[in-house]
Amino acid sequence: MKMFNATSAVFGATLAATVSVAAPASATECIAPSAPGGGWDFTCRTIGRILTELDLVDGNVQVTNMPGGVGAVTYATVVNERPADEDLFVATSTVGITQIAQGRYPAPVDAVRYLAMLGADVGVIAVDDDSPIESLDQLTEIMADDPASVVTAGSSGAGGWDHIRLLMVAREGGLDTLGDLRWVQFDGGTDAVTQMMGGQVDVVSTDLGEIAGFVDSGDIRILAALSDEPIPAFPDIPTAQSQGIDVTGYNWRGLYTGGDVSDEAYNAWVDKLETLYNSENWQTAAVEFGLVPIWRGGAEFEEYVREQEEVMAEISRDIGVIE
Repeated sequence: MKMFNATSAVFGATLAATVSVAAPASATECIAPSAPGGGWDFTCRTIGRILTELDLVDGNVQVTNMPGGVGAVTYATVVNERPADEDLFVATSTVGITQIAQGRYPAPVDAVRYLAMLGADVGVIAVDDDSPIESLDQLTEIMADDPASVVTAGSSGAGGWDHIRLLMVAREGGLDTLGDLRWVQFDGGTDAVTQMMGGQVDVVSTDLGEIAGFVDSGDIRILAALSDEPIPAFPDIPTAQSQGIDVTGYNWRGLYTGGDVSDEAYNAWVDKLETLYNSENWQTAAVEFGLVPIWRGGAEFEEYVREQEEVMAEISRDIGVIE
């Protein structure tokens, strides 16, 4: 029996040492609220890798995939179980804020703290190259005066982001009853553009990255980019803002952390993420993934997210998606 106990003790010590060696070098964790693959997973894995490459964290960043409810499961976990965890950040995007605005998450937008936006797909409003609609001003006038005369489309359903950002443009242009605008959903921006070229729809709202090939070929005309500045790869496309329509429509990629995280830890993360954003590592990785690198961080980003949530909620009520 003594021999057994001694052997067990040695085995236990060896096992403990093995576990200790195998343990992560850092407690830093990023949750991707989705299965592996896709935008949220890319955000966590790429940012985590570059944080390590730049020595902005100790060791590696653990990536945890937590799919469920288009981010709602992760949101509930952070809000209820890990609100003060200073080593945790979570991937999010415009899609997540849309879900919050439509009451599909278990807590309001201010239950967490938003750290930074580091890149985005840029929304655009497109027509066929033969369309009689030649400018954004002409389109908004048509949508305001006779919304039923124009068929619009994108890759989301009614109340989804493609739809909402077009409605933001329409409302800014004078359309009062947003539900009067006709909307058709397709499986992707490419499908929507193909149908537009075939005369089935008049206008497409989608991400530029999905339809850039059609722009290069000259088969479609972009009336407006929904961005702060002209898109570097397509500098001749005018922004909506430059045409008097104060709307941006980014499908942005960003991060949040728990709502009870201290100001000191929050500000430290914002600083690290801004350093990461300015690195060649991130600029290259973002462009390779099809994003336009865009920085909004800290208080500026928090304000931006809250403004977006309010606009989305208002538009969702106007079109009957929520009460």
